[in-house]
Amino acid sequence: MSIGLVRAGLPLASINPVAKLLAAVPLSVALILTLDPVSAATALLAELALFAAVGLGPLAFSVRTLPVWIAAPLTGVSMLLYGESSGATFFEFGLIHISEGSIHIAASTTLRVLAIALPAVVLFLTIDPTDLADGLAQTLRLPARFVLGALAALRLAGTTVDDWRMLSLARRARGVGDGAFPVRFARQSLALLVLAVRRGGTLATAMEARGFGSDVPRSWWRPARFGRAEWATVAAGAAVAALAVGVAVATGSWNVIWHG
Repeated sequence: MSIGLVRAGLPLASINPVAKLLAAVPLSVALILTLDPVSAATALLAELALFAAVGLGPLAFSVRTLPVWIAAPLTGVSMLLYGESSGATFFEFGLIHISEGSIHIAASTTLRVLAIALPAVVLFLTIDPTDLADGLAQTLRLPARFVLGALAALRLAGTTVDDWRMLSLARRARGVGDGAFPVRFARQSLALLVLAVRRGGTLATAMEARGFGSDVPRSWWRPARFGRAEWATVAAGAAVAALAVGVAVATGSWNVIWHG
């Protein structure tokens, strides 16, 4: 059974995916421009409050977002141990240098990764690939060749886990699935890449045969609307970005990255 990219019935699933993408832009730009914990913490708290208000609160803490909750602290730890040192030094051993500056950078980085990646993952889980293709083609007017290729790739992304599992079983049945983990992983990854390339070539040929590669203007079965709900979604993303920047400036913690 393939793992789906989106669960039916999720809140915001009916919103034009383009609006969700646009809502993430001002927030990402605001948090990338600064390296301070206040703006990132403010944005993260506002995002969690909005998710809870629309019914996406449980999804933000589900297994699907677990990689984000794991990756953010790991990124912070690397900054803590190897980040630029300044201020008082608390621990030093070889390349490891923990100081006030590295602690500040670690906290800021962890919160910033969470504030940027968490809404991206949660909102992506509410996007159906077909709706995304409709939005990209009809709202943003992107070329049909690019949109349909992206749609096909998204549709096939859910089969990667199944392919990996089947390759593991096939290699084990042939007696070539043993050995050290790095070697076994590298060989199976290469096999998965070959399988993906072959499938992509077959799919491209099939789509070309059905006229998907022509430059003739295409019609779309489902219209992609951009109405009040979509504008409200974009406004919510801009409001969170403005709130994060405003609180950081008001508290004096706003620190534009190129000013150090």
